[in-house]
Amino acid sequence: MRRTARLLTGTALTVATAALATAPAHGGAPRPAARPYGAPTGSLEVYPATAIPGGQVTVNTAACGEKGGATGDAGAVGAGVFTLAPTTHQGEAIGQFQVPPSAQPGTYEIVAKCAEGSRQVTGDLVVALSAAHDQVQPRGSVKTGVGGALGPDPVQTAAGVAALAVAAAGGTWLLHRRARGDGI
Repeated sequence: MRRTARLLTGTALTVATAALATAPAHGGAPRPAARPYGAPTGSLEVYPATAIPGGQVTVNTAACGEKGGATGDAGAVGAGVFTLAPTTHQGEAIGQFQVPPSAQPGTYEIVAKCAEGSRQVTGDLVVALSAAHDQVQPRGSVKTGVGGALGPDPVQTAAGVAALAVAAAGGTWLLHRRARGDGI
């Protein structure tokens, strides 16, 4: 019985700890981990990731080193060759190109080749007929008759997890007393 009580307590505390660790404290999306200054990465960042024909796109990479430039190739989407110039912002090389008005919807690979060495990095650009922010996003809840969730509020989530942890600890304490023969 004690083994079961300890197992239940450990499981409840593990669940509570995991839920608290994953709930964002600021109410938004989690922030990506910081990259050390000048550390090369193996990707080409494309912003915006989804563009419309005729839109401006910015690409950057730190793969070419702190003072390395690159030559970009957006020929897959029809934009041709462009230059990525080194900047002082975390050793990144940044460049821009315009998506041709004749570009068709789809996903296109954008390539950058470092000026020094033979390193090459790639990133994806999605071309859409309309900008993603113009699309209407669904809101509200689904009427299933089963009930609803609390929502994305991290304070409510943390309070719920804390209540579950307290209930699990109390139940474990009662099971422990019962196993010792102290009664309830």
